[in-house]
Amino acid sequence: MEYRRLGNSGLQVSLLSFGSWLTFGNQITDDVAEALMIEAYDQGVNFFDNAEGYADGKSEIVMGNILKKLAWDRTSYIVSSKVFFGCGPKGPNQVGLSRKHIFEACHAALKRLQLDYLDLYFCHRPDKNTPMEEIVWSMNQLIQQGKILYWGTSQWSAQEIMAAHMVAKEYRLIGPTMEQPHYNMFHRDRVEEEYKLIYKTVGLGTTIWSPLASGTLTDKYLKEIPAGTRMDLPGEEWLKNRSLTQEKLNIIRQLNNVALDMNTSLAKLAVAWCIQNKNVSTAILGASKITQLKETLSSIELLPKMTAEVNSSLEEILQNKPKETKY
Repeated sequence: MEYRRLGNSGLQVSLLSFGSWLTFGNQITDDVAEALMIEAYDQGVNFFDNAEGYADGKSEIVMGNILKKLAWDRTSYIVSSKVFFGCGPKGPNQVGLSRKHIFEACHAALKRLQLDYLDLYFCHRPDKNTPMEEIVWSMNQLIQQGKILYWGTSQWSAQEIMAAHMVAKEYRLIGPTMEQPHYNMFHRDRVEEEYKLIYKTVGLGTTIWSPLASGTLTDKYLKEIPAGTRMDLPGEEWLKNRSLTQEKLNIIRQLNNVALDMNTSLAKLAVAWCIQNKNVSTAILGASKITQLKETLSSIELLPKMTAEVNSSLEEILQNKPKETKY
């Protein structure tokens, strides 16, 4: 395993991490969840990602029970949660980023995870109904109380992230250390272009999610949708309709051919493509089977093969390289 600093912080995160979105407390049994976490940890993964909204809090309960049972050294791993969507009733103060919800959600997450503190705490979405000063102050107070160590954002624009840093600078508070953006071969603009200046000015770290584009950047959907997969889950029809268009399937087949020529799998190629970007601190892997996780965890081995020639071939297929902004 390789490790990278999380932005300008001193925290070292494994280049590949493990997340529980859609799987823990929903798609897989608790025994499988435990086996996946053990496999990840044994392979050097030190960051486990979660959120209050995942399976309405059940994901954090599952992970908390596993962490308590395994009794790993607390200094050896990093755990996150996220606040915004709530995990139950959606009353006016049970969602969003008000000071009330940030504090109550943090305490509830700690209880579900059975932890004394969160290493990383994300604002899961921007909240236009809450003043930025309130958000930054609330996160800073949680750090002062020892409830969280670093705070960050998820799916925030560059402008919103910099607004938070401006507030932090004005009041001498701690600004966001990291952002959790959507990033993969099909979804590139924000990580590669929009955040470009922020990496230099405030040292933004990134914990990217969906490196496999919800599983489409694998070979399992090339013929049909297998039963029990993410695309087959009830309520995820929107994901299937968005992700498995004929145009995308044609691109995926071409990408798969490149992977085969490299004597590897499309899944490993897709993950390696993401983590070759030095502005990616860690790529969050999801899995419902041990075989899937073992495969993607070995993607680091492919990094030396990500040559200029290979990347040129991939760009020729993708045809979606972000247009460079002149500053």
